[in-house]
Amino acid sequence: MAITIALEDPASDLAQRLLAAYFGDRAITFVGGVYTPKPADPSTLRAPDGAFLIAWDEDEAIGCGALRRLGPTRFEVKHLYVTPVGRGRGTGAALLAALEARAAELGATEVVLDTNSALEAANRLYTTRGYASIDPYNDNPNATTWFRKALV
Repeated sequence: MAITIALEDPASDLAQRLLAAYFGDRAITFVGGVYTPKPADPSTLRAPDGAFLIAWDEDEAIGCGALRRLGPTRFEVKHLYVTPVGRGRGTGAALLAALEARAAELGATEVVLDTNSALEAANRLYTTRGYASIDPYNDNPNATTWFRKALV
């Protein structure tokens, strides 16, 4: 089936359920100490300073991702998550492309993100989609790698 991507209110029950699944998954798979959830304030994930997107397979939500503004033209990709049923189908790549497009619509010239090196599939997704490793831009205790991609 075709994956579709749609905007969602980050405070909705559905968004919060997907985020809870994301944080639960991260806690189980975290390497290197204790995972500390760092949820973004939902108010920062709404236009004009952000967005929250959900990936759908017909009527089933199979992933989510968010953006938040860090500066006038810099946005951060947050909470990119694909449910087990959505994995291996290009869902993560579709969400990432939609987040980049939305960031550009909101005036971004670059996007950044942080992740953990243990998340091999995520790191592979970012590097194959043109993200370059950068120095840390935040103090996220869960992160071991930081990336940037120019949108222009």
